[in-house]
Amino acid sequence: MDTDTHTDTDTADWHLTHDLDDFLTRAGDFLDSRPALHTVPLTVTETLRTHGPHVYGDGAPEFGVLERDGVVRATFFRTPPHQLNLTSLTAEEAGTLAARLAGLGRPLPGVSADRDTAGAFAEAWRRHTGATAVLRQRQRLYRLGTLTPPRPVPPGRPRIAVAPDRELLVRWHLEFADAVGTGTVRDVGEWANARIEHGGITFWESPDGTPVAMAGTTPQVAGQVRVASVYTPAHLRGRGYAGAATAEVSRAALAAGATEVLLFTDLANPTSNGLYQRIGYRPVADFAVYDFGR
Repeated sequence: MDTDTHTDTDTADWHLTHDLDDFLTRAGDFLDSRPALHTVPLTVTETLRTHGPHVYGDGAPEFGVLERDGVVRATFFRTPPHQLNLTSLTAEEAGTLAARLAGLGRPLPGVSADRDTAGAFAEAWRRHTGATAVLRQRQRLYRLGTLTPPRPVPPGRPRIAVAPDRELLVRWHLEFADAVGTGTVRDVGEWANARIEHGGITFWESPDGTPVAMAGTTPQVAGQVRVASVYTPAHLRGRGYAGAATAEVSRAALAAGATEVLLFTDLANPTSNGLYQRIGYRPVADFAVYDFGR
């Protein structure tokens, strides 16, 4: 699939390509127009642009742009072997895309999108392929309003992770991925290197200098920064370390000029949802992740 354009009878065209530059030329302004809702494609394509296609897996990334009467309506990307990621689609548009990809013989392990889009695509994929669709996770996207650091602040201080912390970052990232049940979408060593390079992980340290929690941020793209990889080892939880680390990286993102600071939560975890709302995060939209099987 180098470049392929398909025209439906309603003048809506899906342009499919492996070429990142082609995709961003067509869809860059559209993605920038709604940076909160498009935070994932914005950050993933920026990572692909700066670090190359190998960072997410061995397969060539795939992109799609839906245009209607010359105006971009939606996009998708996929970094094999990972799931399809969609921007908002109507049920009809989701059905058309599912039929198109099924007709091309695209094996898909799952889909991630806003709740309605993900549900519509999962149902259409089941209809066209016979695959089962199992809801794996319900997520909520939050945007920072007024930052309210937690009180009391736990003992210790924030510190940005540096090169000697790489081994700890790798271990904690694997533990975090296992705890949230999502797995890793890129090589963990490369992930750690990239985070260290741009100062993208902050530890909360105890008074004796021992890291007790971490919180990360993605690089700023289109004015948005997303908080990610908030993790406290199990035996250290319940002491306020994650909240302090999250508040610190949120403050730093605002100080660096971010106009929107975002994060996703698992709706099955009331503790994290409550924490983020207490420090100033407000709901934007709900998302869903489905796994496909035979």
